Amino acid sequence: MLMKPTIALFLYDPKCSVQSGNGVMKALNPYYNFKIFSKNKLEYDFFDDVDMIAVPGGFGDSETFAKLFKNNGARVKKFIRNGGKYLGICMGAYWAGSHYLNVLEGVDAVQYIKRPKTDTLRPHAKNLPIVWNGEPMNMFFYDGCALVGDHRKFETISTYANGDSMAIIQKNIGLIGCHPESEPFWYDSYSWMKDKWHGGAHHKLLLDFTNDLINR
Repeated sequence: MLMKPTIALFLYDPKCSVQSGNGVMKALNPYYNFKIFSKNKLEYDFFDDVDMIAVPGGFGDSETFAKLFKNNGARVKKFIRNGGKYLGICMGAYWAGSHYLNVLEGVDAVQYIKRPKTDTLRPHAKNLPIVWNGEPMNMFFYDGCALVGDHRKFETISTYANGDSMAIIQKNIGLIGCHPESEPFWYDSYSWMKDKWHGGAHHKLLLDFTNDLINR
């Protein structure tokens, strides 16, 4: 019997959303095992049996990152630098960038709402048009990043309407700006989103994305 890969999932509600983390676990169960970690200092061997670190969405700036990753940031960065897989969604994607973990090469995570020809200017919930592996669709967005840089150094899985990369894989790092882990109640919370639920199709996209990343 094959062993399921283990994901260390970072959570610290509300700065790192339990809702987003729960969505990740729902999308990836029963194919992955999960270990939860937070801002508290970890045991020295915590990552020894971990195949991937995942950081979901939330509300975090540089000050938040410094506080939440004060105890474990260096170990997370070492894990990635040594070839461990990293999955970042929304805030977790931002935190792979140059102002935070700084583990990317020739690409950075920047606010999509500030990009040229963006189709949204405000950071609030919406069902944003994207293209995922050539298929047009809409996906839950709040204030996600665009992955901007040298396209020769990463593979683009999904793009925004303006052509910016929304989801990429660069070696052992996978980043997604929108929220494929979104659940029905996310949509029900907003009157303009009530009929936009994807019926679980985006969970399958996240599972495929994660499987692709883990197998590289």
